[in-house]
Amino acid sequence: MRLRLPEERPTEPPTGYKIAHPVLSQDGTRGGFTGVSLGGALPYGVLADASCVYGLRHKAPHRRCDCGFHCVHDRAAAEALLCTAEHRAAVLLEVTVLGRYLRFERGFRYARQRVRTATVGPCACGTAAVALADADWGRPGWRALAPSCPGCVRGRTSLSLAGFARLAGEGLRVVAGSGDALPSAGLAAPEGLGVPELVAEAALLQARLDWFQTQLGRLGEHGPGGGRQG
Repeated sequence: MRLRLPEERPTEPPTGYKIAHPVLSQDGTRGGFTGVSLGGALPYGVLADASCVYGLRHKAPHRRCDCGFHCVHDRAAAEALLCTAEHRAAVLLEVTVLGRYLRFERGFRYARQRVRTATVGPCACGTAAVALADADWGRPGWRALAPSCPGCVRGRTSLSLAGFARLAGEGLRVVAGSGDALPSAGLAAPEGLGVPELVAEAALLQARLDWFQTQLGRLGEHGPGGGRQG
């Protein structure tokens, strides 16, 4: 006789936590995430369905396969993963587990998810991040992003935290390390962006202006003909 695990019928979808790298599409019109382990080669959006990473035709998650989205029950367990060197630039995601799922001791493996909140850590220099900038790696068609402060953005491709939330859509919230939520345009007040968003946008703009002024100053030293002015 074959034993079957009990079926759960929750009144509300479960909540889970995971880490991922934010990504920007090649044309700069979409935001999403890519995982840090199994399935990391397949970026996903805020609302997404899982598929078998091995190319098999069964529905994810399958009991005899590793496919499906993965998350843990405990937020602290997901935050602990950010301590490893290869995951320092990842962000913490709070997700709603949708569709079929398999429950394990530490988390879920499931068919569909909605990313509700992305918590962005500090810049690599230790300063609070106000933007997500080009991380110098990516996937085909997608550019990986990493937390960045105004001083480290410089001329790199970047988005403010609020800007990334707007591109990702589906009501995603981006939360800075300080815990101040930066909502997407769909959640903003009717009159436009709020104070946190405007402060982040201003800091990012100032960093870019400083970088351009430095470049113009260097060009001025050499003069229009390429030689140094006397």
